[in-house]
Amino acid sequence: MKMHMLNKRRIFRKGILSNRAAGHTAATVSISILSALLKAMATVACIIVAVFFIIRIVPGDPVKMILGEHASPSEIIQMRHSLGLDLPLGQQFVRFLHHLFMYGDTGTSIIYNVSTRTLIAERTPVTLLLIVMAIAITIVVAVLLAMIAATHKDGLVDHLIRIFPTITLGMPVFWVGLLLILVFGVWLHWFPVGGTSGGLFGTLYSLTLPAITVAFSQIPSLVRSLRAQLLDVLGSDFVVTLKAAGIPNRVILFRHVLRNASIPTLMLLGVNVSYLIGGTLVIEQVFGLKGIGSLLFSAISSRDFPVIQGIALYCAVAVVLINLFIEILSGYLDPRLKGDD
Repeated sequence: MKMHMLNKRRIFRKGILSNRAAGHTAATVSISILSALLKAMATVACIIVAVFFIIRIVPGDPVKMILGEHASPSEIIQMRHSLGLDLPLGQQFVRFLHHLFMYGDTGTSIIYNVSTRTLIAERTPVTLLLIVMAIAITIVVAVLLAMIAATHKDGLVDHLIRIFPTITLGMPVFWVGLLLILVFGVWLHWFPVGGTSGGLFGTLYSLTLPAITVAFSQIPSLVRSLRAQLLDVLGSDFVVTLKAAGIPNRVILFRHVLRNASIPTLMLLGVNVSYLIGGTLVIEQVFGLKGIGSLLFSAISSRDFPVIQGIALYCAVAVVLINLFIEILSGYLDPRLKGDD
């Protein structure tokens, strides 16, 4: 009878400790998410201020770009007034914020005379699809190469995969694009050398080579990071225990090792997202794609301030949101934050 009562007390104490640990874990996750949200909001606020003021440091007068060098002073004054460029900088900033929060854009394009939101929305599908394809290719190839290298440590395959990042990290992304166009577009005729075809399949087919080009610049660093993390986790005590329990190596690798090793690599991917988006905008020029990249270069050459501000702001916010998502996802995958055994 006494032993029965003692067992009940032990079970009760374990339940209390377990509930406390679960509550502590939930509070930790909530605080982590709230902290990430606050940091994201502060970053977006800084971006809004920077986008407005930095663009005005760039030399060049958009009014002269529109009217030409031979425009009369009266025409220049009238145009500057119609565009609101004669207002004090503070009033221009307030006007900018009003457009941004009321209408979701950064004003009316000086060159195209339409809202920047409409202009950017027309070019977004191509760029967004290219980014998604590049990220998908990056993740699939990086995971496969890293797993092959980690499971064949110090073998010939491992050495070949380790040489790959060393060679490719110094290659400019636009040069890689030109090389792929030459080989797979001009010589082999496997892919189109530029532009997009009609229909979803045609668009995906046309964007395959640009997506591979963008992914090419991101794969080396992810392979190196993930391989190192996989080797570290493979040498852990719990992996030895799982092998001793007779669990198949494939289950251990995919269900336990990869999950624990992927967290630092996910964080690295979040850091590289800004470079990936920047590379995408450049690659659009190389492959002649009508996306946000070509619009940005056109706006820069014509000093179209509202369009430049809109593209810079939307891309920066996209990077912040992707980093926020990856930070939350990393917390979800981390067994220490979830309280997994």
